[in-house]
Amino acid sequence: MPVSTSKFNTFTFFKLPSAWWCGVRLQSIDKKRAVVTVKYKWFNQNPFRSMFWAVQGMAAELTTGAMMIDQIEDSGKKISMLVANNNANFSKKATGKITFVCEDGDKIKEALDKAIATGEGQTLWMQSIGTNEGGVVVSTFNFEWTVRLKK
Repeated sequence: MPVSTSKFNTFTFFKLPSAWWCGVRLQSIDKKRAVVTVKYKWFNQNPFRSMFWAVQGMAAELTTGAMMIDQIEDSGKKISMLVANNNANFSKKATGKITFVCEDGDKIKEALDKAIATGEGQTLWMQSIGTNEGGVVVSTFNFEWTVRLKK
């Protein structure tokens, strides 16, 4: 059963309250792509009148993590997931509404299938790109996820 955006956004209120209060919202999700938005506001700003990098990171990570949660649930197996590494590039001030998109969902199924088949932990890198309302890239985040079958 696919993840619904409204249920996932309710989940963030209870399990990721910092993201919810900062305005991070899942807009759409399927097996290959997830879209998350966040608006620049006074409570998620930095001293330079743009969005704090960590708020961008929460939104970017949610694009990858939401698809990971959805596909783990579909597998019917108990699988742990954890971000092991990440890096980011900031190319423009993040103001206004920022949209983060990850289109690496196909990598998840491959890693999950291999973890289930071998019983060994797997790693995968996923990228989320944030653009402003004008379509200009403001930041790019890469997350190294680890997945393993729970014993």
